[in-house]
Amino acid sequence: MSENKKSLVKSGMILSVMTFASRIMGLIREMTKAAFLGTSAYADAFGIAFMIPNLFRRLFAENSISVAFIPTFKGYLEETKNAEEEQKPQLKTETQSFVSSTLTLVTFLTACVTVLGIILANFIVPLFFKGDSDALLLKEASLLTRIMFPYLFVISIAAFFQGVLNGEGIFAPSGFTPVIFNALVIGSTYILTPIFVKLSGNRLEGSLSYEALSARAMSIGVLTGGIFQAIFQWPFVHKTGWKTSLTTLKNAFTNPGTRKVIALIIPTIVGMAAYQLNDAVSTAVAGKIATGTVASLQYSLRLQELILGIFAVSIGTVILPDLSGLAKNKNWEAFNTMLTAAVKIIILITVPVTFYSLVCGKELISVIYKTRSFDDASVLQTLEVFRYHIAGLLFIAANRIITPAFYSQSNTKLPTLAGIISMVVNMILAVVLSIFMKGRGIALALSASSAVNTVLLFIFMRKLPSLEYKKLAVNLFFYTLKITAFSVVASVPVWFLRPILLEAFSGRNRFFSFGLPVVISAVVFGITGVLLLLIFRDKTALSVTGKLKSKLRHSK
Repeated sequence: MSENKKSLVKSGMILSVMTFASRIMGLIREMTKAAFLGTSAYADAFGIAFMIPNLFRRLFAENSISVAFIPTFKGYLEETKNAEEEQKPQLKTETQSFVSSTLTLVTFLTACVTVLGIILANFIVPLFFKGDSDALLLKEASLLTRIMFPYLFVISIAAFFQGVLNGEGIFAPSGFTPVIFNALVIGSTYILTPIFVKLSGNRLEGSLSYEALSARAMSIGVLTGGIFQAIFQWPFVHKTGWKTSLTTLKNAFTNPGTRKVIALIIPTIVGMAAYQLNDAVSTAVAGKIATGTVASLQYSLRLQELILGIFAVSIGTVILPDLSGLAKNKNWEAFNTMLTAAVKIIILITVPVTFYSLVCGKELISVIYKTRSFDDASVLQTLEVFRYHIAGLLFIAANRIITPAFYSQSNTKLPTLAGIISMVVNMILAVVLSIFMKGRGIALALSASSAVNTVLLFIFMRKLPSLEYKKLAVNLFFYTLKITAFSVVASVPVWFLRPILLEAFSGRNRFFSFGLPVVISAVVFGITGVLLLLIFRDKTALSVTGKLKSKLRHSK
């Protein structure tokens, strides 16, 4: 195995472990939300209030830093590494200037957006609710939005720190920060809700509902969690030797590196906004359908993002710096090999998960969410949209892996165009399908638009001479068909076993009644799938298992 492949697998494994922990905590956070808010009107209010600053967070922090800052920063590092010894001090000074200028740019822009968001909350929030919504509900949603909008500022700084660390090949600290975030949100909800209820109960009138007070507690937890995500990463950034100092706005906007970042960010925000704006459009349409629609869509997406976060985001985060380095050195053979391997791993994971989730989706939702405020009606409401969300799992995951191939070569126009087209498709489908299918139509629209985005990215690969797009497309198409066939076969025993398991373990708590059937059926599904992969000597599966065996031997 080449050094680049070893680097990808090693870094991917480390980050996957960290991300797995964060996604589990994220799932517990959603379980906490389900327990305190269920699919009530205030669950919708919290979801909308969090979605608004979170939309800007994904644009300014997650995507802009990863696709604009990291490749540029990596370029500085590569240039310094390959330079003559006498040139290195000057290049390091230039890199430090770029780091300071970018941090200044990030803090200034996000501070401006945060202040505007707080001021305009009363005008933004009603756009996501029905016209006849209760005035108190709208007032609470605006308050929750104001509480959480500063999250954009602190999490953008945290994302900048992550960019510096990832550029240096350090992934573990950034992978762990979501664990801190989710732990603080969960703790805040459990600690502050009883306090707010007690304080509210001391009033003679005007007391808010239990769900409303719980939503306030969760919102405070969101802001606190964002602050600690930035604080936790700073010592690790300091250890790299890069100073987190600020400079003047003039220097920030005129620095050659930040000007390159700005040139990448502008089209990147438009293109990468497709998925985030899809979320915003979906939420706006859902908020006008029925109580609980927004919440059920978000509970469903959390299950989907559990898989995306563990694998697609992890591999995408690791692959971008490596692809950028290969592109800088024009090592196109290794570039194509790495990209193909990463997408195949995604196919190997997401296609089987999709089929298993379609068969056992109700049990998954029940064991995770069903509790005091999340009843049978909430389970069915979430299941309806989950079936359509999970159908797009492969496409969303593939987009997060393929897109870095464009950005690593500083090509933002083609992914931008693909994003715009898919965004328009989602907006049209969400509005039209919601008329006939309600929340299910919104979920289907997201999956369909993600599929359109994937197809367009493959078509646009023709414009990148470095990519062997025909070979890649054909290879991945037939590999997807093979894994789909294996998944269908593995689903058959689970389909017949499922009702037997549910009857055998019924009548107990949800972890027993639904958890054991989920575990047992997953084991049966997994064993069947693994046997098929081994019988047909699947190279990707054998490569991954071989690497895992090697890691286990070295760890002893």
